Amino acid sequence: MMFLVLLFVCLPESLAQMPGRYRVAACDWMMLKRQKLGEFALARQIGADGVELDMGPLGKRLLFENALREDAVAVRFRHTADSMDVAVPSVAMSGFFAQNLVKRTNYRDLMNDCLATMKVFGSKVAFLPLGGSGKEWKQKGPQRDSMVAILHDMGEMACASGVRIGIRTGEDAKFDKRLLKDIGSAGVGIYFNFQDAADGGRDICKELKRLGRKRIVQIHASNTDAVNLPDDPEIDLPAIKRTLDRMGWSGWLVVERSRDAKHVRDVKYNFGRNVAYLKQVFQGEKLK
Repeated sequence: MMFLVLLFVCLPESLAQMPGRYRVAACDWMMLKRQKLGEFALARQIGADGVELDMGPLGKRLLFENALREDAVAVRFRHTADSMDVAVPSVAMSGFFAQNLVKRTNYRDLMNDCLATMKVFGSKVAFLPLGGSGKEWKQKGPQRDSMVAILHDMGEMACASGVRIGIRTGEDAKFDKRLLKDIGSAGVGIYFNFQDAADGGRDICKELKRLGRKRIVQIHASNTDAVNLPDDPEIDLPAIKRTLDRMGWSGWLVVERSRDAKHVRDVKYNFGRNVAYLKQVFQGEKLK
């Protein structure tokens, strides 16, 4: 398989080669296009600069249901993405929304699978949600020790490939900072999610500042499903942009949810409106 050559160092996200300070993407699995060639055309239609591509479900499988292990499929996907000028800034291991990472003894195989897929597109971020790992690991004890050890190992694997893992814990900045310190790998950072802060009653701007620029790998710039971002009183995008500007952060803002409850099945409507509003605020584009 033809892979892009990556520098074998851990690069901070602010050094990513991208035009403009902020770019906007959307999650392929939430747009019902998980590992489907049509995701790139859909990204163009909704005005996104890129897509966050998912590794596929896990279930009872040993590895992700990942079609991109096949050379011919990988070449076709990369060619399609390039021909439509759609980037793949990140690859998601969304299977861990429902899987306990601590119980996955083959986590290195799963990480290697993700790294190989990232190389196809030159992606710099692996999204790793920890929602399926329960709550016990969040307390002192054997499960936390195991989680920290696994994440350190995965982080070093990512670091050796010149990429980073963005973990989503659902907790506040204080918890995340402590966890990253315990993990002790430059290859692991936080994948910040507006929804987690909003659901926890936390001020998004304060949480961003508490985490700091270097700890934030990437951002899921959406809230739980109810209304689109332009209509959401919990998400003050102009204030968030001012905060990120002052922090000196740059990178990708990825739409995951924020679907209008009245149009929940209308992918183009929901993701189109959310992407357009993010680009208006962060890139200065006018709403159509």
